[in-house]
Order: sequence, then C-alpha cells, then structure tokens
Amino acid sequence: MSAAVDVAPLLIPYRDRDRDRDRDRGSSNEIQSLVPSVPSNGPGASTPSQRLASLDVFRGLTVALMILVDDAGGAFPSINHSPWFGITLADFVMPFFLFLVGVSISLAFKKISNKTTATKKVMLRAINLFLLGLLLQGGYFHGRNHLTYGVDVGKIRWLGVLQRISIGYLLASISEIWLVNNIMVDSLADFARKYYTQWLVLFAIGLCSLYMCFLYGLSVPTWEYEALSVNLSGFASGTQIVYCGVRGSLEPPCNAVGFIDRVILGEHHLYQHPVYRRTKECSVKSPDYGPLPPNSPQWCLAPFDPEGILSSLMAAVTCFVGLHFGHILLHFKDQKQRVLLWSMSTVPLLLFGYVLVILGIPSCKPLYTVSYACITAGVSGLILSIIFYIVDVKHFRKPTVLLQWMGMNALLIYALGACDLFSAGLQGFYWRSPENNLVDGTEALLQAMLHSKNWGTLAFVILEILFWGLVSGFLHMKSLYIRL
Repeated sequence: MSAAVDVAPLLIPYRDRDRDRDRDRGSSNEIQSLVPSVPSNGPGASTPSQRLASLDVFRGLTVALMILVDDAGGAFPSINHSPWFGITLADFVMPFFLFLVGVSISLAFKKISNKTTATKKVMLRAINLFLLGLLLQGGYFHGRNHLTYGVDVGKIRWLGVLQRISIGYLLASISEIWLVNNIMVDSLADFARKYYTQWLVLFAIGLCSLYMCFLYGLSVPTWEYEALSVNLSGFASGTQIVYCGVRGSLEPPCNAVGFIDRVILGEHHLYQHPVYRRTKECSVKSPDYGPLPPNSPQWCLAPFDPEGILSSLMAAVTCFVGLHFGHILLHFKDQKQRVLLWSMSTVPLLLFGYVLVILGIPSCKPLYTVSYACITAGVSGLILSIIFYIVDVKHFRKPTVLLQWMGMNALLIYALGACDLFSAGLQGFYWRSPENNLVDGTEALLQAMLHSKNWGTLAFVILEILFWGLVSGFLHMKSLYIRL
C-alpha cells in the first residue's frame, strides 16, 4: 500500500484506509454524487481521480499564495499583511486554510460509529499538529539567511499558524461529533434542524459572544515590557511603559487580545516582530518595515502575537463557516443547488462584514475582528464556489493540475517551503562564503537579468512555487504523501 496522507487541518485523508477508520471518520474528500460509495479497501477503492478536486486546488492555491506573500511581501509591501487595520492579499491566507479545515471536517465525519473513539483521534491529531507548529514556528529553526538553529525555552513562541489551525480543527471536530442532531435531511428545514445546535451553541453564543465580551468588556491596564534593542527614537534597552487604562480599544497598544496573551503566555513567548511595526507611527517606510520615526510611541517595539489565544478562538468561527459549506456538499446533490446555497451564504457574510466596518468595527487580521472574519469567510466561500464550478462541474482541470498536486501535499510544502526549511538547508552548502549559495545566487541572477531587485525577487518566488508544484507532482506519481 502507498504512503498515506492523514492531516486533517491542512491536508485531508487522501489514500485508502482500513475499514474501521472509514466507519469512524468517513471518506474525507469524496462526495456521493461524484463518487460511488464503495469499501475503502475493496477493488473499487477510491483513487486520486475520484477526489473532490476543487478542495485540493483551493488548498494548493492557498499554499502557493502563502509562499508568494511571505517571500515577495518584502519587495511588494502592498501584498504583505496589513500593518493593522484593513485587508490585503496576505490576510486571506489564514482564513482560507481555516475555511478548508471546516469543509474537510464535515466530509470526514459524515459517518461516525463511535463518538468516543473519534474524539480521541481528533484530540491526538490536534496535539500532533500543535507540536509540529511549535517545532516549526517556536523559534528552533531560524529560517533563510541564518545558518543556525536552537531556541531558548524561556523565550519559545507558543502559538503560530499550525497551532491556530489545530485549535480550530479541535473545536469544529468536537462540535461535528457531539452537537449534530440525528435527523435525516430531506429539505432545507431538516438541514437547519440538524445543525442549529452546532451553530447556536458554538458559533453565535459560544465563540462570537465570548470574543466580543472580552474584546470590548475587558479593561486593559497600563503595562510594561523589556525593550530588546536601541532604536532611532532613542529608546534604550530597558523597561518601557505603555499607558492604557481603557476598555474596548482596537488599537495596537491597548487591546484585550494582546493583554490576555501577555498575562497567560508572557511577553517573552509572543511574536517579537509584529506587523504594527510597519504602521506610520512605527516605520518611516510604512507600510514596509523601517527605522522608527522621531517621537514614535513606546509600544512600537513591544511584542504581539498575531495568532493569540482570543483571536484564535474567533478564528475557529471560519472553520464553522467551512463546516456549513461542507454540509451543503453532503446533503444537496444537485450541482446548481449547491452553488446557489453557497451563494446564499456568501453574500450575507460579505454584506454583514462591510456593514460592521461602516458601523465602526474595522477589519483587523491580528485581532481577527468579526468584520474581518465575515469578509474573509465570505471570500473563501466565493472562491470555493468558482473553483468547484470550474473543476468539478465543468471538469476543466488541466490548467489547475499543478495547484491540485500542491494541495495533495500541502503540509510538506508548508513545512519545507513556507517555513523555509528547504531553502535554509540548501543555503548550508556554499562556496567559500555563506553568501555564495545556490538560493541567493539564483535570486541575484534573476534580479540582474530583470534589472530590478523587486521584480527579480518576484520571479524567484514564482520559480519557487513552480518547483514545489513539480515536486508535489512527482510525489503524487509515486503515491507518496505526508502522514501526521
């Protein structure tokens, strides 16, 4: 049997599985209207061609987008994460992943024979994913241009991308196992009755209400932190005081999201290079990183984690939106009806998100505000609808095959490509000087050929994405997939 893929958050179960696991979790990407229901280990077992290809394409697109904005964002700050308020191209990456987590969960748990067993598997998978994220983003690997590794455990970063995904996956999976009513769905009314408990308890009352109560109700006191460097504004290393004493602030220094992280995790375990260092208050090159301007505020050098505790709870809402879209896939077999129901969900989300912005709740990815969650979830649903129609309805797949391959091995590309493990390892082989390596040499060559540092960097990143697409295609041909 070929190697299997079984990573629920980034990569849904892909290859054949034993009969017991199929009963507990169901087949994750197969939809009955597209694939006949057959035993997973029988002669008619599902193959890659029988998968719901649009999910793989969307997942591959998200990984490619992550590499693009991470590696080319420095050259083109307009596609990099928004310094604080607003939404840029990079700010869609995390919601796309979370949305796809929800869709995949709904398909994986369409049949559950033993809820306790399924819960244990979910918890184990969530723990494994959290620990992998801790290894990749906790500070142990120092990334490209740093031929070193290791981390002071007193300063390890506890939260990150995979940790946030593991939290969303855990909450959405537990709700799918325990909060879905046992009702046969023959109409929209039955559909609502089957899932209303899940949405009411965890989405409306649980997560959104809890988040809003803390965000606007928690009083943030004046706090201090240890500045770790001297800057052009004259701040020396030492204790810096940030004056707050407010409640309901969404600005960088005095919001409840950062306050909760500082109290529970500690300032030394937070991300030390937050995006607000690219705001006009903190950078003369805003929206890019740069020297601090004269008279910049005290909080510019303070740590802040964009994948914090409170914001991660709100981010799980995007998983529940994905669950809803997956439920539509399961219960409504007509393709046009699916697209129609998806549109009926997407449009209200987008409208509600923009109305919240108008009413004074800005879109902010570091805080994962409700308006940001609604807008990005709505865009996620819109893109899935478009890709589903093109790839799975019209079967127009050849132009998207590279993305489909990348989606099948998304975890591998994330670890080696997006987290720079491969490029950093390749830089370890150099000629006489560490700067003379294949990675930097290729990028410098492209910059010279295009007579532009920025456009040369973009060309290098595009080649990087194509490289990982071809690697994924080779692994797909060999039936090799990551298993977690």
